Amino acid sequence: MTIAGPLGPSLAPIIRGNRSLYQFLKPIANWYAHVSGYRQVGLKYDDLLVEERPDVQRALERLTPRETYDRTFRFKRASHCSVLHDILPKDQWTKPEEDVRYLKPHVEDVEREDIERRKWDNIAVSRRR
Repeated sequence: MTIAGPLGPSLAPIIRGNRSLYQFLKPIANWYAHVSGYRQVGLKYDDLLVEERPDVQRALERLTPRETYDRTFRFKRASHCSVLHDILPKDQWTKPEEDVRYLKPHVEDVEREDIERRKWDNIAVSRRR
């Protein structure tokens, strides 16, 4: 169980491991997700990741064409809502069960590859006698 990962520190593994703590914090997390408003304009949580990070850039290149199209559509729709200072109709909001982490596995793969590359780059080669 790691607390810090490629996307920053997270207490999620600890909270998921403690059932009473999970039951206490789950309503608060749902409330926070609703108040943040990203679902009300049709975005998913991974759409909020900072794209300027090199690992996220490389992870975005690994998305399927369909995922890339869906992501672009969500951004265009959210931009339109922002310009109009409005939110989407309730039936078009991103539902919590649809808000899956589609980019996180790719970012974690990129981070693992970077760690492996750093290990291989630091290998000392010695001559056999």
